Amino acid sequence: MALTDEQKALKKELAGYKRKVVELAGEIHDIVEDTIWTDYGRLIPLSEEVQTAMKVVEDFKAEHSFLQ
Repeated sequence: MALTDEQKALKKELAGYKRKVVELAGEIHDIVEDTIWTDYGRLIPLSEEVQTAMKVVEDFKAEHSFLQ
């Protein structure tokens, strides 16, 4: 079944939310790999941002069930 234009737009919006989660996770990864001794203080705030961003993704998916 082909997606409607609205569904395509929603799918693109979801991709943006997911990209934010991946970017935050990448920042955490970079700290762990490269600068843990100087930037460890950023881990908790970044982890909280990941949790918030994941909630956005999960809520969006729940609201638009066809994206499951």
